[in-house]
Amino acid sequence: MRRLITFLLAAVAIVGCKTGTKTLLPNVSGKAGEVIVVMDKENWEGDLGTQVREVLAGDCPYLAQKEPMFSLVNVAPTGFADLFKVHRNIVIFNVDPAAETPGMVYRSDVWARPQCIIQLTAGSASEALDTFKENSPRILSTLEQAERDRIITNSKLYEEKSLYPLVAETFGGSPHFPSGYKLKKKTGDFIWIADEKQYSNQGVFIYKYPAAATENFTAANIISHRNKVLEENVPGMFEGTYMTTSTYYPPTVEFISFRGRQFAQTRGFWEVHNDFMGGPFVSHSFYGPEGKDIIVVEAFVYAPKYDKRHYLRQVESIIYSFEWKKETENQ
Repeated sequence: MRRLITFLLAAVAIVGCKTGTKTLLPNVSGKAGEVIVVMDKENWEGDLGTQVREVLAGDCPYLAQKEPMFSLVNVAPTGFADLFKVHRNIVIFNVDPAAETPGMVYRSDVWARPQCIIQLTAGSASEALDTFKENSPRILSTLEQAERDRIITNSKLYEEKSLYPLVAETFGGSPHFPSGYKLKKKTGDFIWIADEKQYSNQGVFIYKYPAAATENFTAANIISHRNKVLEENVPGMFEGTYMTTSTYYPPTVEFISFRGRQFAQTRGFWEVHNDFMGGPFVSHSFYGPEGKDIIVVEAFVYAPKYDKRHYLRQVESIIYSFEWKKETENQ
């Protein structure tokens, strides 16, 4: 009987280990914005590798200096050992004439967590190139979302708890701000929250204005309201200076559907009128709960001494974490 009980306990322990495998995965390694590309040298130096670099390491939009969307590290399949398998983002190219199931596979948390794995299987380099070109928008957005989700998770894990209710009281919802962010200004329909360090400033504006009957989400309308709100609320260092929108590179607007929310996403450059400060911004514009107001949640960066890709991705991810108050109450 004692042996039987011991055996049963051991069996339960083994099953528990198998069902709980995901919780035992190590944390991912690698720098933010880095991608391991598993591809042999011949293809990496050929057309396939060139196309991969053009897509994944292309210029990040609306940055003053050229910075790649992702930093790529090429690893040969024969060198793809355990050290690389725990990386945060991995794109694997399996080019094999004997491949039975060509196509794309997207997986998460295979060797570590939170991990993004994309595997492309093809019978030849030309077939792999065609498949990659066809799927490149989804590949890019998957990697971008994986980076964004990690930041959102950390924002909620290390949240500055006082800020969500403060914003939600006025706007019906709020992003989730990590520790380090502090309230800078609050009026009836404008809130400014920022993480300010000696040589960098990551800020978020939340504001609203009455919705019009039509054309609420055109670039002209969004920028017109933006300039008015910022002139009134975001002064510069000197008299007669204030934040506004740069016209050197016209802003762009695209419509995004993200986890049940729809919004107009605007990208552009901000500058200070009558001064020489500036940097990138991205904003989300959407209807308020009753459809009477347009709510804008905007992220901006000022970091003249540093590359800005990671700073912008961090604060942009924060505005993607916006949740209506009723959603958080139901969690």
